[in-house]
Amino acid sequence: MGLKFGLFGKLWLNNFAKPQEERVLIQYLQSHPVERMLEIGVGTLERAERVLGAASSKTLRYVGIDPFESRSPQDQPGVSLKEAHQRLGQKASCQFIPGPVDTTLARVCNHIGLFDMVAVSNGLDDRALERVWFFVRRVVKPTSAVFHQSAEGAWSEVARDELDRRSRQVLGRQAA
Repeated sequence: MGLKFGLFGKLWLNNFAKPQEERVLIQYLQSHPVERMLEIGVGTLERAERVLGAASSKTLRYVGIDPFESRSPQDQPGVSLKEAHQRLGQKASCQFIPGPVDTTLARVCNHIGLFDMVAVSNGLDDRALERVWFFVRRVVKPTSAVFHQSAEGAWSEVARDELDRRSRQVLGRQAA
């Protein structure tokens, strides 16, 4: 049900797509059977369109958490909830959850299920990002891949022990 890219389109996405930083996400999606993907901070949806087009799974279910209309002037640019549904709703099985990403993920993490892949964008302030790690740990399986975008825009996979460390760090702060 995803966006349609032929063999040459996928080859191009995998090796020549811009921005180059997203290729790690595209390569992962092409080489792993991802059935459920969570993106925290969808921004302008351009990344979601490219990434969904590269997915090897025909039944990928995409969930995006973003402020949408509640975006503040200091936040990175983004789309409205209505625009997100218009652009991706007919092209893939999508669910969009509006609100501040940390509190929204805290509110819905027990209801949205487990994901094969999670992508956390760099558009979050430090406090929100710290809280997100605790709740990301609750929506992944032992085989899930978690990716984080650096301030420079590069994507890298977060190792399981690093995810556990970040999650415990939030617990330590709450206990203090």
